[in-house]
Amino acid sequence: MHTRTLRPLRPLRPLRYGATGAVALAALLALAGCSSQGGTEARPKPTRSISDDQAAAVPDDQASPVPEGPSPAPSKGPVLPDAKLTPATGSFTAEEKKYLHGRVPENMDPAAVLQVGQEACQRIERTAARDRDAAVGALIAGDVPSADDAIPRLCPKLKPLLSTAATGFADGTREAPRPGAYRALTTAEGCTWQALGAGGKVLASGPGPGGSKKVTAKVPAGTRTFVSSGCYAWLPA
Repeated sequence: MHTRTLRPLRPLRPLRYGATGAVALAALLALAGCSSQGGTEARPKPTRSISDDQAAAVPDDQASPVPEGPSPAPSKGPVLPDAKLTPATGSFTAEEKKYLHGRVPENMDPAAVLQVGQEACQRIERTAARDRDAAVGALIAGDVPSADDAIPRLCPKLKPLLSTAATGFADGTREAPRPGAYRALTTAEGCTWQALGAGGKVLASGPGPGGSKKVTAKVPAGTRTFVSSGCYAWLPA
């Protein structure tokens, strides 16, 4: 087993709505650099509103930082062959080696790349312990770097979260959405949406009456484009 010891992440502090929520989002994007690669659609990057629960995915300013280095996504340049994927001390497990395969650039410590994946697992697990929807939203939006790739190999107990995230989509523009009801994974104010048909005709829009912080969108048949802003992520209702 790999004996490298990770510095424990300190408890995460909840953030408030409004301007502070925007600060939390900026922190998430700074950590992510670019969205985790996965799926066939590029994740949109609109301005989003996150609630206290989404902000829980962000470590506070005293938490151990993500190690500096390239993105944990598979490297596009020369990589270390599997035979050289060894830590300075100890050894990697079989699943750790599978995670590292093809993603450790030459002259890079594979243990540092592994730590990025392990910390992604920790962030998702900590967030899910507080609010499952917040963790799923972070996976859909790609706000925790390398989580999509890390979960199957490094923390498989979180696979149900990944499976749920696969049924949703991120805030922004969604082409040809499946008709039905969807719920926004945020309680922050300012979530709005439109279901557009042929020629950009508005078929439905929201958030709807009542002023509830929980927004549900009903996408009618014939919708060609679903556009939302400030809603973070969506799941089937």
